[in-house]
Amino acid sequence: MKPKIHLVVGARPNFIKASPVYRSLNQLNKFELKLVNTGQHYDQNMSSIFIQELRMKEPDINLEVGSGLHGEQTGKILSLYEKVLIKDKPNMVIVFGDVNSTIACSLAAAKLGIPIAHVESGLRSFDWKMPEEINRVLTDRLSTFLFTTSPEAKDNLINEGISIEKIHFVGNTMIDSLIEFQDKFEKSNVRENLDIQGDYALITLHRPSNVDNGNNLKKLINSIQNTSKIIPCIFPIHPRTKKKLQSAKLYNELLNNKRIKLIDPMGYIDFMCLQMNARIVLTDSGGIQEETTFFGVPCITVRENTERPITISNGTNKLIGAEYDKIPEEIEDTIKDKCDKYSIPTLWDGNSAGRISKILDLYFFD
Repeated sequence: MKPKIHLVVGARPNFIKASPVYRSLNQLNKFELKLVNTGQHYDQNMSSIFIQELRMKEPDINLEVGSGLHGEQTGKILSLYEKVLIKDKPNMVIVFGDVNSTIACSLAAAKLGIPIAHVESGLRSFDWKMPEEINRVLTDRLSTFLFTTSPEAKDNLINEGISIEKIHFVGNTMIDSLIEFQDKFEKSNVRENLDIQGDYALITLHRPSNVDNGNNLKKLINSIQNTSKIIPCIFPIHPRTKKKLQSAKLYNELLNNKRIKLIDPMGYIDFMCLQMNARIVLTDSGGIQEETTFFGVPCITVRENTERPITISNGTNKLIGAEYDKIPEEIEDTIKDKCDKYSIPTLWDGNSAGRISKILDLYFFD
């Protein structure tokens, strides 16, 4: 009987990270694999279109939790997934990243004594105000296998008392997906469809620290308006950001600016095409800091800290914190800079999932 492994996804980044791992394990033909979608992101453009574009099979199990407060959502996933685990009895659960699905499913598995593998472990912002930091740290404490994307992650885990035998530097499975689908990014017609000509800034913003505080949001939108005078802006709006803008009566202000294109969230391939061809990216996303580093695209991150410091030391990323008024100036200065002093981090080579599958193969069959 083949060992049964659950791969848990729930939010957009999980699909990107999980897709190469699923395919690599499936190619071994030694495991019974089940894809579990918690439904944390339930919008068509936030989840199911990713499954189609990444050529993943439809989930075997869908918890359909939908949105909610952090505690509410985490508790709901924990309760529902516990029932799935008791019924299905997997031999291992693989979780990805740092979203509520990650910690909730890890807790459910740990309480039932099921081994956990955490892909993208050891990343730390050292900011406990971030819900993701809580999810990261607790998931790592529960995991049997800790698969890291960069060297400093190992140091973080050892400093927290994690046994070195559990830590495996495998690289970044998100980059596996970028490399696999890069030819599709290049063939996307999204720029033509949006009538984008010449240079542009790509903007993504969704973190509570930026969009939930009305005063911060107003300052941020004012800076985006000023940025648009320097360079045209493309702004795919996250659903919760759109709601906050509408509540603050700022949405129409952006809509009326002809130098800013407001668009709905889009699929993986089209968004990656926009990102790799952008002159600069303004974001508060973790994954985009890594993607822009791989593409060599300058990135300004609207956060006080990052759990991905390698994107600053090796890559194209700069932190600007909450100094929203400095964004236009920083973007203008960065655009003038050639930004050629960057390197792709070690093991971001498209083979991370293969390294993971080899380690798990040895664990189950050696």
